[in-house]
Amino acid sequence: MSAPFEERSGVVPCRTPWGQWYQILEEVFIEVQVPPGTRAQDIQCSPQSRHVALAVGGHEILKGKLFDSTIADEGTWTVEGRKMVCIVLIKRDAANCWTSILESEYAADPWVQDQMQRKLPERKSWF
Repeated sequence: MSAPFEERSGVVPCRTPWGQWYQILEEVFIEVQVPPGTRAQDIQCSPQSRHVALAVGGHEILKGKLFDSTIADEGTWTVEGRKMVCIVLIKRDAANCWTSILESEYAADPWVQDQMQRKLPERKSWF
């Protein structure tokens, strides 16, 4: 039996009531479970530099100040399989390991934080 995708790909997911989030060196991924059959026109998503908001069918799912800054015009979102919204945020500071998705919510527990830090490669300075 093979290991789950998260283990094979080197990401460490942080589970939340609405889905999960995880990070790689330069990006943060937010995966939100939505009702089956959800279409893009049912979604209101606003990824900004320091804030994110997501509503489905007028019901707010995620809203708040992000843990750290992102490059707003490079953030994207998609509906996958009509049952999940995936938001991809580009970190402004790639070397920073996020400990939560929002400043005051959805923090990774200490073990998950440690595993996230271990999976992110160190940035080497050329100077």
